[in-house]
Amino acid sequence: MSPNSSTAPDPGPAPVRAMLVLGTRPEAIKLAPVARAMAASPHFEPLVVTTGQHREMLQQMLELLNVQAKFELDVMRERQELSKLTARLVDRLGEVVRAERPDLVIVQGDTTSALTGALAAFYEHVPVAHVEAGLRTGVADNPFPEELNRRLIGRIARRHFAPTPRAAGHLIAEGVPAGEVFVTGNTVVDNLLWVLEQGVGRDQFESSGALRRLLVTLHRRENQGDTMRAMGKALRRLADRGDAEIVLPLHRSPAVREVLLPELSGHPGIRIVEPLGYADFSATLAGCDLVLTDSGGIQEEAPTLGKPALVLRTTTERPEAVEAGAARLVGTDPDVIMDATVRLLDDEAAYRRMAKAGNPFGDGHATARIVAQLARDFGVEAAAASTAVPSVTPRPGGAGSYSTA
Repeated sequence: MSPNSSTAPDPGPAPVRAMLVLGTRPEAIKLAPVARAMAASPHFEPLVVTTGQHREMLQQMLELLNVQAKFELDVMRERQELSKLTARLVDRLGEVVRAERPDLVIVQGDTTSALTGALAAFYEHVPVAHVEAGLRTGVADNPFPEELNRRLIGRIARRHFAPTPRAAGHLIAEGVPAGEVFVTGNTVVDNLLWVLEQGVGRDQFESSGALRRLLVTLHRRENQGDTMRAMGKALRRLADRGDAEIVLPLHRSPAVREVLLPELSGHPGIRIVEPLGYADFSATLAGCDLVLTDSGGIQEEAPTLGKPALVLRTTTERPEAVEAGAARLVGTDPDVIMDATVRLLDDEAAYRRMAKAGNPFGDGHATARIVAQLARDFGVEAAAASTAVPSVTPRPGGAGSYSTA
């Protein structure tokens, strides 16, 4: 008998090798807390793969968020079609899955990188976990292509981490087994609170407290062209009032710049800045009074900080914020946008109601719930200590509030 055979400590189960796929800024923001938590645990080995859609922004952001990418794929081509991007991503991600043989692939949200990450894993018989699962507008091509992407991922994934009970209800109504659906809250809340605690961002507003501060983001494909041009005119009319400062981080898309720059450049009340890093954007969000946006993620971040959000879209996959009163879906008509914004600028009671509505998207413990559930799934019981957070129960009826039990 070897002298060490009876005394060597049991090394325990091997770490769970989890491949996290991300390609865009929102994916980095929402998967960073999961990657950090796994990197800090002896029970997980995170393998972060960046697909490169937002390559320049991602490199700086991941460094800020304390996330190390193991693989960086170079798949972007100028003005490439979605079909070509999708094919290239499935091919490259499949190569990584075959080479690394992870125990699990984790995707987030509804991007092309999320869909292709799920497909590549499915083709190699690797289970998929979907963070921010169950969001739906009910319109297959609005937003495009995100709505169809998330529905398809919902058919592939075996673990669905829904941000709200309503999202969980969508999945269960579509036939996903209830035992595969977990309401966690949204990791965007976890990460926003984390980065603000670091105190590394710089607020982009320059005005004193005498002016109301409006943060605006516009980029969606379905809003581009004449619709976005009309929204630009509405923003100029708002700036003409003289009682507000508008900060607009301008998206890099040529289709956005070609429309908005002619409408907004040169106005003293409108400050156009280049796309902000996550820390600066978070600080600017914290410093604003009101948000006008066609983004999805900002609808979750703004209520966390008590900032009323006017959603410049005709549909939203995040109706919880609207139902809670923290956001209002105003559409894309410039007159409606103008009226809704002016009301919040002029009616202090209406503003306070929205600002104090609360956040239906989480309590800052989503990451702990996700990692703890995966630890249970893979038998890494020692990691289950992280379950010391409130549990959340899916409600198939689709209630919109986030409640803990």
